[in-house]
Amino acid sequence: MDKCLITLVFSVLMIGGCLARVVTVSSGPLIRVEGQPVSIRCDVSEYMGPREQDFEWEMSRDAKAQRIKIISTFDSGYSHASLSKRVASGDISVVRLKDNEVELKIAEVKSVDAGFFYCQTPSTDSVISGNYEAQVQLIVIPNTLKVSPQTPPSVIPEGSDITLSCNVTRELTQSTYLSVTWSLKKGGTSEEILTFGPQGGVVTGQKYTRRYTDGGIRLVPGKNGVFELVISRVTTSDEGIYECNGTEWTHEKGGKWIKIVESKREMGTVAVTPTGQSLSVTSSSASSPSSTSMLLSPGDTLTLLCSVAVDNLPSLALEVTWLADGRDIITMERSGVVISNTSSSGTPAKRGEASLERTGAETYRLAVRGVSGEDEGAYACRIRAFVEKGGRSAGGGGRWHMAAEKMSSPVTVKVSQIKPSFSLTLEPILSPQMTAEPTELACHVTNITHLPTGGRLGVTWKHTTLPGIGDEPQDSNPIGTLDGQGNLLPGPTYSDRLKSGVMSLSRVQPNTFKLQFLRSQEIDMGEYACTVSAWTISSQGDMVKTAEYESSPLTVRWDTKRPSLNVVAKRTREASVGGATFEMNCTVSTENLGEAGYSVLIQSQDNLGSTTRTIMTLSPDNVVQHGGATDPNRRDSLVLAKSGPTEFRFRLAGVQLSDRGFYWCDITAWTKQQPGQAWTKATSSESNKVRIDFQENGPSFAIDIQSDSSTVYPWQTAKMKCSLSVSGSSPKTDDLAYEVRWFFTRLRGGATTTELASVDRFGVVKKEDRNSSSDISIERDDTHTYMLNIHGTQDSDSGEYHCIATPWYLSASTGAWTQAGELTSSRIFLTVRFAVWESLKLPLLYGVSASIGVGLFSLVLGLVCAQCCCRNTTHTPRSRNKLMDLEMD
Repeated sequence: MDKCLITLVFSVLMIGGCLARVVTVSSGPLIRVEGQPVSIRCDVSEYMGPREQDFEWEMSRDAKAQRIKIISTFDSGYSHASLSKRVASGDISVVRLKDNEVELKIAEVKSVDAGFFYCQTPSTDSVISGNYEAQVQLIVIPNTLKVSPQTPPSVIPEGSDITLSCNVTRELTQSTYLSVTWSLKKGGTSEEILTFGPQGGVVTGQKYTRRYTDGGIRLVPGKNGVFELVISRVTTSDEGIYECNGTEWTHEKGGKWIKIVESKREMGTVAVTPTGQSLSVTSSSASSPSSTSMLLSPGDTLTLLCSVAVDNLPSLALEVTWLADGRDIITMERSGVVISNTSSSGTPAKRGEASLERTGAETYRLAVRGVSGEDEGAYACRIRAFVEKGGRSAGGGGRWHMAAEKMSSPVTVKVSQIKPSFSLTLEPILSPQMTAEPTELACHVTNITHLPTGGRLGVTWKHTTLPGIGDEPQDSNPIGTLDGQGNLLPGPTYSDRLKSGVMSLSRVQPNTFKLQFLRSQEIDMGEYACTVSAWTISSQGDMVKTAEYESSPLTVRWDTKRPSLNVVAKRTREASVGGATFEMNCTVSTENLGEAGYSVLIQSQDNLGSTTRTIMTLSPDNVVQHGGATDPNRRDSLVLAKSGPTEFRFRLAGVQLSDRGFYWCDITAWTKQQPGQAWTKATSSESNKVRIDFQENGPSFAIDIQSDSSTVYPWQTAKMKCSLSVSGSSPKTDDLAYEVRWFFTRLRGGATTTELASVDRFGVVKKEDRNSSSDISIERDDTHTYMLNIHGTQDSDSGEYHCIATPWYLSASTGAWTQAGELTSSRIFLTVRFAVWESLKLPLLYGVSASIGVGLFSLVLGLVCAQCCCRNTTHTPRSRNKLMDLEMD
């Protein structure tokens, strides 16, 4: 207990010894300007006592003079009489910032306030340690800062430079520094442009940083306190009231800059005249400046002048563009590069050769050589004036701003020429009487006059559908064009037909054009017209269209009778007995159907009204395919071929009893609109039905299903026997075969029947996929007996089983294999029981054996440990002196 008390006292003394009160004030000396506010902070740390500390402020004129009490945080009567009025008025005050920090404030410092200021903290510590007072020197200098700005021009043109000159001076009595700031005031907000100083640094406003970097704003320091800010290429955004702010700074210990006095003066209001107000553009003829229209002859040279007038032209970059009827012809960019524009299709415009050059400071000349009729129109000059936001020192790499854009009044230009004239006649050469027949139209050009030497003719064919023809409403579509050079330009609707050759546009004579359809379609009915154009060669060697005339429309139509198809089936070979050959011919007759292809379906049914089966098919391209009802083993016995243009032959060799029924042809007529296209269905029809009917007395069959046991246990094998019997004219064993299929119906979870396995008449066994771990197999005991074995039966194998058999026998009369009717057995039920004792006896036996083994092992292990590990080898007999033994205990 004594040891713990000593340790606690020692720890308290150690903690007390580590604490030492520290009072600090602002680093000095502090240089301030007379009449400006002053604040001096004081804080105390590492103290004992209450958290909130009190402070007392005193001052003296010098370090050795008598101190004067200024103010205290706890004594309202602490102030000296000479300062009590200033304290009462609030000129001198103390503000508590924290429990251990205060700030002495002087609203307007006076020259008499210069001296040493002392901050004291009354002691609240139990042990006197550290400092309880700190001092700082305050130097008060007179306010000699003067800001004298020079008034800038009140109005300047856009793109000009403006110089903002400001004189900032002060009398240097202490180590102080100056800075100057220019700002722009718009409305009630003012934004700084640039600040220079206080030690040679430059700081730009947020919106002016990039402009200063580009050289658009430059600082020009002068002599005797004169500072100039040059703003290059001003825009309307530079309007407003410019201000100049001069600031005097002191640099205190710790690298901190303190603003001690500042003065802001308005320099004046500056308005920027937009370029658009002074920009004017005039276009005129070089030969007749006052004329607003010109008349030229083909091949002449068109010369136009564009005159520009604008204030402050040297500060602007101009882009000049000549337009004809609102379309750009040629452009001179602001860099002086001339670009000839193209037509909307991307090919050079069919106009004369144009050039553009600058002939004076404010004049641009357009020249178009070798004019033609394509050069007629209203010509106007467009001027775009740009101002570079970057300064001149940016080397042309600044950002450009389009200040104004203006268009001149147009000058009308006409080219006199005599257009060729001619007459057109459109007549039919071949008129179709029905669909798929050819059509041929001829467009004759007569009475041609004023077609110059080397002139050529071109043609454009147009088709207008009749109401109710085709999928689309009545519409006019261009078929195609042969231009003056003979080039074929197909219309979008007829492009594929023209490229494939089923229709053509041609010039059969210099003045005759022909339109041909090899196979007319219903959508080709309608009105046709040809438009013939005259083409001449311009001075540049280009083909120029000079005239165009359209013929009267010509109506082409025919009676659109629907095609019909009639099919007659005729038996050519009779199958009177099994194994014979059946042959049938189908003949097609058509109406209102031209050249066509045919597809044939051979179909059959057992009886009238029963299910229809497709035996074979023949496509229009003569491709034969077998239907789903055809036995793959008998496909060699089936033949379907085209025996004539409209005749088809079907043959069935070795008929069987299962082939008896009705047979007929289902024929469809197909047409092609043009070579290479897909077949289009025209019409279809079925023939009369031809019957195969013969009688043959064959054997009779019966089927039965048996099972050794209807109940089995899991993992046992269940056996089921499917027995077949034959009666009547029983064939030999080698002439008899069966197809047997086994089926299972699960009664739990829905009565669904699935096929388990099958064996065909050739002995090939096929097993289906099953959701069970058991396995199945099929055995053939003899010719008429088939055994189904289920190995490793499971509960999921419980249900009904039955078999279906199809007998095949070799006919004695025909020598061919004949299929008998399908036989279905009755159903037998199989139950798989769950044996409780059989499933539990092995787990119980294993559990008892394991328990006995663990018990014996534990007993042996305990005996070994008792003998080897727990024996006491140093036995000492107990003393007979019990009292001594107790005392020892």
